Amino acid sequence: MSDIKKPAQWKKDFFIIWSGQSISLITSAILQMAIIFYLTEKTGSALILSLASMAGFLPYALLGPAIGVLVDRYDRKMVMISADLLIAAAGAVLAVVDIYMELPVWLVLVVLCLRSLGNAFHSPAINAVTPLLVPEDRLTRCAGYSQSMQSVSYIVSPALAAFLYSVWELNAIIAIDVAGAVLASLTVMLVRIPKLPANRQNSRPGIIREMKEGFLALRENKGLFALLLVGTLYMLVYIPLNALYPLMSTEYFNGTPIHISVTEIAYAAGMLAGGLLLGIMGAFKKKILLITASIVLMGLSLIISGLLPPTGFIAFAVCCAFMGLSVPFYSAVQTALFQQKIKAEYLGRVFSLTGSIMSLAMPISLGLSGFFADQIGVSRWFLISGILILCIAFLCPAIPAIRKLDPGETIDYG
Repeated sequence: MSDIKKPAQWKKDFFIIWSGQSISLITSAILQMAIIFYLTEKTGSALILSLASMAGFLPYALLGPAIGVLVDRYDRKMVMISADLLIAAAGAVLAVVDIYMELPVWLVLVVLCLRSLGNAFHSPAINAVTPLLVPEDRLTRCAGYSQSMQSVSYIVSPALAAFLYSVWELNAIIAIDVAGAVLASLTVMLVRIPKLPANRQNSRPGIIREMKEGFLALRENKGLFALLLVGTLYMLVYIPLNALYPLMSTEYFNGTPIHISVTEIAYAAGMLAGGLLLGIMGAFKKKILLITASIVLMGLSLIISGLLPPTGFIAFAVCCAFMGLSVPFYSAVQTALFQQKIKAEYLGRVFSLTGSIMSLAMPISLGLSGFFADQIGVSRWFLISGILILCIAFLCPAIPAIRKLDPGETIDYG
């Protein structure tokens, strides 16, 4: 970790930023759902919805490594503020156009790309800023709180979006998101964020070389690099299942849209519980043990889901809750581990690189998963995915470099 001094009022600073980002996260999720409703109502086209989904991750996937260089090169506070204002400006354009004319689909897709671009700057920047504010032994706790707020967003945003879309015009919903982005930028302005030493910020050997430096900073830590590869395998198997939950609920369990909602709420509630538990319990020393246990819990939940009879929907909903519970103990703990092990001046590039890898893996895994699920049935694919994930879990303790990332046996609950 960097020797940058942590502010004495780190809790106040963290929660000021966290509160603004939380509100912005919820308003953005509401708008995202409202746009899906709008495109579905306007076009009824699966192709358009697919393009909208691609607009949400392609900028990050393609530009992430270069964006990471800029995050590390410039003042991260200004990067976060600029990213929030870009998201706000893109939404404002959409709202103004909506006042005078029916929104063209191409403009909606462009705005989604711009919002994704803003997030591609914002996400690695805030992950890189957090260890400059938060003491190292509290990073896992703070990551748990952040994961909890994301879970709250998953729970409340779809319902709020459906309600607001039924009573308001789209431009009013856009205005809420613009206000949320502006509020997020204001909270960042209120906090003093330590800057990297000037010689680090002003050294600019070139974007390609700086991208390579970020990769080497990750590659030099053999344990983290191996953990990233294991995590990529995990995401390749798991991410596509998100698109198959509705099919599992309706086709295999003969359910209705209400059943789909029940599983989504159960999953999000499990995530919320996991994030709060991680935040309350404190900074675990045995992070690889936690990550391994998280992946095992996900694998077992999927295996049980795949073995359930068509009358076992309630048990499936319980499994969904356990799947959600496992998520913070993987994603939040891994984020904290990277923040602890990578030098501060490389964090923007490292987080952008890892985000790009995951984003690029999504379309490949979605295609393969959809094909196999159609061929053998969605329940069997849940079973097979669970078995694969269980095998992936045991790679963590089996690879010496990953195992060495854990220190002694002590676990700090303070």
